[in-house]
Formats: sequence, C-alpha cells, structure tokens
Amino acid sequence: MATEPSPHRSVLLEEAVEGLGLQGNDRVIDATFGRGGHSREILRRMGPQGVLLALDKDPEAIASPEAEVLRGDGRFELRHLSFAGIEAMAEAKGWAGQVDAVLMDLGVSSPQLDQAERGFSFMREGPLDMRMNTMEGPTAAEWLMKVGQQELADILWTYGEERFSRRIAEAIISERSRAPIVTTKDLVRLIERVVPVRDPHKHPATRTFQAIRIVLNEELSELERGLGAALEVLRPGGRLVVIAFHSLEDRMVKRFFRDQERGFRAGEPVPLLGRTHQGRLHRMGKAIKPSLEEVRANVRSRSAVMRIAEKI
Repeated sequence: MATEPSPHRSVLLEEAVEGLGLQGNDRVIDATFGRGGHSREILRRMGPQGVLLALDKDPEAIASPEAEVLRGDGRFELRHLSFAGIEAMAEAKGWAGQVDAVLMDLGVSSPQLDQAERGFSFMREGPLDMRMNTMEGPTAAEWLMKVGQQELADILWTYGEERFSRRIAEAIISERSRAPIVTTKDLVRLIERVVPVRDPHKHPATRTFQAIRIVLNEELSELERGLGAALEVLRPGGRLVVIAFHSLEDRMVKRFFRDQERGFRAGEPVPLLGRTHQGRLHRMGKAIKPSLEEVRANVRSRSAVMRIAEKI
C-alpha cells in the first residue's frame, strides 16, 4: 500500500486525523487533497477494506507526484472537484448518508503559495492569477480590469477587513486607466505606495490579496455549500473536521456547527417557544490550534483553527 512520507507536513496532521474518529474499514472523504498529507495519514490508519475519496479543485494537485504515489493504493480515489459538489458526488457513488468522516482543510496550500506563477503570494513576482482552478474563470488581473471602484472597496473591507479599502480601490482604478495591473509585484507596489500606516506584524498587501482571492474563487459561498453537503453525506455518528485559516472562514464554520447543534438552520427564524427543530450536529470539544512547536516548525500554521462535530 502506497503511504510514503512527503516533505510537506499538513497543518494539525495528527489532531485532524485523530478527530475523524476512524474505526478501521471506514468510508472517508478528504475534501481538500492539497499535496496529500492528510490523505496519506488517513490511509496509514485505515483498514484494508476502508475507502478514501479525495477531492481538489486545483488541477495541479490532481496531477502532483504525491497524488501519483497514493493512486497506487487500491483504497484511494482522487477526483478533480470542489467540496461544494460533495453531495452530488456521494449520491452518484451510492454513499449518501453513509460516509464515516469528512475532512476539510481550507485556504491556500503551501505549494500554491510557493509557486510564483500561481499569483497567490505577495512575496513572489509572478502573474496575477490567484485561481485555485486554473482551468476556469478570470484571473485576478482580468478581474481587476473590470470591477467597479465601490464594489472593489466593499470587497476589500468585507473579505480582507482592510481599513484602507477605499484608498486602495481608488488607486487600483486610477492605475488601471494608465496600464493593466498584471503581476503580483505591480499590485504590491501600488498598495505599499498608498497605505499610510503599516502594521508591524503584517505586510500591507496581505488583506488585499486575501480579499481578491476569496472573491475570485468564491471561497465563502463554496464553504457554505460544502458544509451543508458534508452534513448530508455523513452517517449518524459520522465526524466532520474543518481546519480554517482566517477569521471569516472560522466564523462561518463556528456558526454552522452552533446552528446545527441548536436545531435550526442558518437564515431560519429562531423557533417559537415550545416548538423546536431537532439538532443534527454535536460539537466535539473546543476549537483546536497548533502547538507552539508546530508554529515554530511551520509559521504558516499559526492562524489555523480546527473544529470537530459529530452528526446526530
């Protein structure tokens, strides 16, 4: 069985796989394959009759050497698919309501950040792309050429929590009237020029890059659909483990778990006194964060928050 180690270690690896509550011959979905760190550890702990279905919307993850190694394991299957499509996929496989555990490791993977040509990192010179699925949709450069100033300012404020959102949006619109913003460093230099106050612990482009990436990839809307879909495919007693890397994601996960435990869905009115809906999830303990040792070894893990819930 192919379970070779990888030089890249996934965030909260032990804690996440432990949180899945594997019993042996489980049916598991790794909804965000990345470079297979979690999948590899799941297979190591899984029985010979277990099945692991991994998903990723990034075609480079699907074609990675790590994926090729794991394809040698007969218990493993990998599909090019966003986790928002989990429910339809499970129904097609006859897995609806029969999955033992689902793992969702959100955000951008280290390989995506480390490849300058992907355009996710403000620290590397490369084309301003930022698409997780490079086979569809506009690049960040193309999107910035079309978005309106007020819409852009609202996006930077809402999804990046950027206090200088209006100033940055105005500068982007002004700059693009002279020349397209086509590289990461084009955008970084513009932001550095117009942001008047620097956070000593955060690069001034951090929030803008986050906001553009979230909107371009529809990350929060996909997360909302993915959480609901994961709940539907789980069997009673099945576990949902979610690792988030920024506050917007984590708040959405926390609210979803809370509402499903209380017994009413997000967006529904609170039930009238004496009339309740049955809860569908039970939260398992408190949120888990990386240890100091893990943060020292991998600084990118410092913002991770993991939450675990069990389907009732």
